[in-house]
Amino acid sequence: MEYLIAIIVLALAFDFINGFHDSANSIATVVSTKVLKPVVAVIWAAFFNFVAFFIAEYLLGFNIANTVQKVVEADMVTLPIIIAGLSAAIVWSLITWWKGIPSSSSHTLIGGLMGAAICSKGFEAVHWSTIGIICLFIIVAPLIGFIVGNLITLLIYWCCRNAKPHKADVWFKRAQLLSSACLSIGHGLNDSQKEIGVIACALTAYAAQYGLDSLPHWLLPDTEVLDSASHNLTGAPVWIPIACITAIAIGTMSGGWKIIKTMGNKITRITAVEGFCSQAAGAITLFVTQNLGIPVSTTHVISGSIMGVGAVKRLSAVRWGVSLDLITAWVITIPVSALIGALVYGIVIACV
Repeated sequence: MEYLIAIIVLALAFDFINGFHDSANSIATVVSTKVLKPVVAVIWAAFFNFVAFFIAEYLLGFNIANTVQKVVEADMVTLPIIIAGLSAAIVWSLITWWKGIPSSSSHTLIGGLMGAAICSKGFEAVHWSTIGIICLFIIVAPLIGFIVGNLITLLIYWCCRNAKPHKADVWFKRAQLLSSACLSIGHGLNDSQKEIGVIACALTAYAAQYGLDSLPHWLLPDTEVLDSASHNLTGAPVWIPIACITAIAIGTMSGGWKIIKTMGNKITRITAVEGFCSQAAGAITLFVTQNLGIPVSTTHVISGSIMGVGAVKRLSAVRWGVSLDLITAWVITIPVSALIGALVYGIVIACV
């Protein structure tokens, strides 16, 4: 039971860190264009992070949570693997936050679980087809954001070609509130579900090892969740998604000012129109991938969107040196996290 409680605490801690690490994604442009003050912006984002729970619960479902549960083969999942994976994700997220690098909290979790599973059971412990899709979208997700951001910007410029610049600026500063809200909902839908999947996976593994009777009532999910073949989250205790999304919302309210600076100004200079376009493109991409059940990085998506919007003016408007640094961080996140996960797993086992 101690391991299970530790997993729940670590998952909620990671959600909190994810919130302040990724809060920049949905508020960087509204802050840099002076639509909202930073404190108001994080409260705005946190509120819509929590709104994401009701959208998932009653409209879209928890598709990404189900996918995350498949990262490690069902019959090889153990509680120490999950503890090591979450610990690795927390360590790498804190390092990149401290350095102001907008890396992917999602991919560091996937990498941590991979590394711990391989260290424990070998390469056959990883569900490689699921990993392959997730890795593919390291490239595809920001590319979609880039293309959608580029197209939306061109469309907006054409539609507003006769508008007076001052009036257009006022319109799109107001419109940024809507696009920021949609992006925050997409962030809540996408990122909190990974930890929901991890907790459900831990419940599955615990019940498989010790039996349903060993679980207290407040942790007892539907028997469907405990079906190692289906890994279906339907019927899970409602506190799981509520707690995860609440943690990510509280984390968002704590802010992530170092990453906001990178996302808001260093990639390219953002105007109100461009801020709206990049946020709208990011939100569209997140809603599409959530519907497909593919865990993607909110950071990757919005970074690609900002690059796409900046490239409309001219390619040189994008600071490609900064962008290359971001892409390098994206590429190394999974392998570095996997290494940390393997090391943490070794430490956990040695201490048992």
